[in-house]
Amino acid sequence: MAKRVFDVVLSALGLLLLSPLLLFIAVWIKLDSPGPVFFRQERMGRYGVPFRIHKFRTMTHGAAGAQITVGADARITRAGAFLRRAKLDELPQLIDVLRGAMSLVGPRPEVPRYVAMYPPGLRDKVLSVRPGITDVASLEYRHEGELLARAADPEREYVDVVMPAKLKLAAQYVDHASLRFDLRLILRTLRLVWWRS
Repeated sequence: MAKRVFDVVLSALGLLLLSPLLLFIAVWIKLDSPGPVFFRQERMGRYGVPFRIHKFRTMTHGAAGAQITVGADARITRAGAFLRRAKLDELPQLIDVLRGAMSLVGPRPEVPRYVAMYPPGLRDKVLSVRPGITDVASLEYRHEGELLARAADPEREYVDVVMPAKLKLAAQYVDHASLRFDLRLILRTLRLVWWRS
């Protein structure tokens, strides 16, 4: 209950304070390339209930291809390249936190295709909590695109190496989650994003 109150207060405050920036980004995306402002995709939420995640669109509208992003993906727009690098494309997920589909901190929500590959025990544990905007795994693998770009088979590298490592970190989070730990992760995320930007 305390975690949910924490999420609601901070996400509402974040949307309010960041509204000028969100509006500026929305206009920039519309001017940069044709298509909608938001990208919405089905992800697996708590207890395996699917939901549609909000992100700022960073790829050309209607772009098809792999569900993982590898290196300098040709589908990424000019505005999208900056938004991804600064992690600003994730800001609309504050909407998902406010409506209860996500938390500020928790295992990153995955597409159904990859969740189907989770070992049953780990799947149940990781999906027992709301997915989050940030977590330990997303910080440890913040250069995931570059890592996969160096692999001979990026898809196989993700499934065999990256995904199991991220799942292990997600399971550890579930075992040791607390509001204090969440706050530390939020502060660490802000620090790393600011430094990278």
